[in-house]
Amino acid sequence: MPYDIPPFLLRTLLGFCLGVLLGFVARRGRFCTLMAIEDAVYANDTRRIRAWILATAIAIIGVHGLELWGGLDLARSIYTGPRIEWGGAIGGGLLFGIGMALVGTCGFGTLLRLGGGDLKALVTFLVMALTAMITMRGLIGLGRIRITDPLIFELSDSASQRLPKLLGLTGSSVSLMAMALGAAIAIAACAQPNIARSFRLLAVGIGVGLIVVLGWWATGIVGFDPFETRRVESFSFVAPLGETLLYLMLASGLQSDFPVGAVLGVIFGAFLAARTSGQFEWEAPDGAGEMRRHLFGAFLMGTGGVAALGCTIGQGVTGLSTLSLGSILAVVSILVGARIGLYWLVER
Repeated sequence: MPYDIPPFLLRTLLGFCLGVLLGFVARRGRFCTLMAIEDAVYANDTRRIRAWILATAIAIIGVHGLELWGGLDLARSIYTGPRIEWGGAIGGGLLFGIGMALVGTCGFGTLLRLGGGDLKALVTFLVMALTAMITMRGLIGLGRIRITDPLIFELSDSASQRLPKLLGLTGSSVSLMAMALGAAIAIAACAQPNIARSFRLLAVGIGVGLIVVLGWWATGIVGFDPFETRRVESFSFVAPLGETLLYLMLASGLQSDFPVGAVLGVIFGAFLAARTSGQFEWEAPDGAGEMRRHLFGAFLMGTGGVAALGCTIGQGVTGLSTLSLGSILAVVSILVGARIGLYWLVER
C-alpha cells in the first residue's frame, strides 16, 4: 500500500475510479437485474439473466483467487461471519424486490439512470439514501432490530456461513472448490447459443464480475490497513447511498471511503456513457401517480436493502462471490419480491 496516501483516501480514489468503469460498462451494456427478470418472465429470453449469472461466476472465481494467492481475508467482510441473519435476508429481500419493481430498477440502476439525466432517479436516490440512514441509525432501525435480531441463527464463534466451510472444507480447499464451482456456473451461463452469440452481454457480464473483484482488491489488499477495524468490501448500493448523502452534507467532519467514491464514480461513469453514446436526456416524471410509485418503491428499497445487507449488486454479485448462505437467501428473496411486484404492476 502506498504509505504516503492515507488508507481511507486511497480507498476513496480507487472506489471512484472503479465506479467510473463500472458505471460506464453497465450503462453501455444495459446491465439491469430487473430488465433481466422481465425478459425471462415475459419474453422467455434468459440472455440478460445469464449475463448477470456470468458476472457472479466471474466474481466467485476472482475473489477466491485473491483469497488463495493475494492474501484477501474474507472473514473481515459482512457476509461470512457466524451470524446468519435469515429474517433480515428474507424479509428485507422481499421488500427490496417489490420496491425494485415499483421503481423499475434497483439502487445501482438508479445511479445509471441518474447519470443519464433521469430526474426520477434523482428523487429515488434521495429517498433511498434517507431511508437507508433512518433504517441503519434512526427510528426505523429500532423496529428493524426488534424484528430481525430474534431471528438470527448463530453458528459457533469460529464458524463461517460460507458454503464450502459449511460442507466441512478447510484451508486452500475452500478457495479451490469455490473457484471450481464458479467456473462450472460460468460454463452453464454461457451454454445457450443465443447468449454465446451476444458479445455485448458476455462482455458486460465479464466486465461487471471483474470490477467487483477489483473492488475487493481495493479494500482488502492494496487499501487494507491492519490497524483499522473497517470491514473489507466491494460494491453495494443501498447503505452507501446514505453514506454518500451524509458525506456530501457533512464532509468537513467526516472521512470518505470506498462506498462514497464508488457511488459518485458510478454516476460519473454512467454520465460519460450516456454522453458519448448520445443517450443523455433530461427526463421528468410523467405524473403524480408515477411519482408516488417511485417514492414508495424507493422507501421499500432503502428499508429492505439495509435489512437484507445489500441489493442486487451488494448481495447478488458481491455477496454471492463469497458463497455466503445469507447472500443466497437474500438474492432468492429479492428475485421473489421482484416477481411479486411485477405481478402487481403488470398482470394484476
